[in-house]
Amino acid sequence: MNKQINNFFSFPELINEISARFVALGVVILSLPILVLLINNSSYAYILLGCLIYGFLARVTSGPKISPLALFVTKILVPKLNRRENLVPGPPKRFAQAIGLFFSIFTTIFFLIGLNFIALSLMSTLIVFASLESFLGFCAGCKVFKFLMFVGLIPSNTCEKCANYKF
Repeated sequence: MNKQINNFFSFPELINEISARFVALGVVILSLPILVLLINNSSYAYILLGCLIYGFLARVTSGPKISPLALFVTKILVPKLNRRENLVPGPPKRFAQAIGLFFSIFTTIFFLIGLNFIALSLMSTLIVFASLESFLGFCAGCKVFKFLMFVGLIPSNTCEKCANYKF
């Protein structure tokens, strides 16, 4: 039973970069209406923020296993494109998903307590970085992960493939 739980809450060692970029596009597509709802001070933003938070939490805790967006991308969209996989290390992508989770949660908190400017700033930042990943393949979270490994805040055995990989 313990092994099943550990397998469920595992994250892939390697990630298809094309899938990661499409997931980031899905985050952008979901985040844009959230931004509009935040601007209009609409309580409907909470519904979409909940979906965004769930997606990030699902991907951080168990990869694509229970994330509707990641399942759609990895099981339907990318296979239909028939593109060759470009595998990249998974731990930095997990770290980037955790940053997205952090931004989503704090956007919700600041919106809830009426600090809309901060909520808008956080959501805008999330959109910018998800767009960079999606459209340019630039993963800022991966760069931060590698830097944190370089300075010793993340142990090098967390991602042995990262030591020689250029993000």
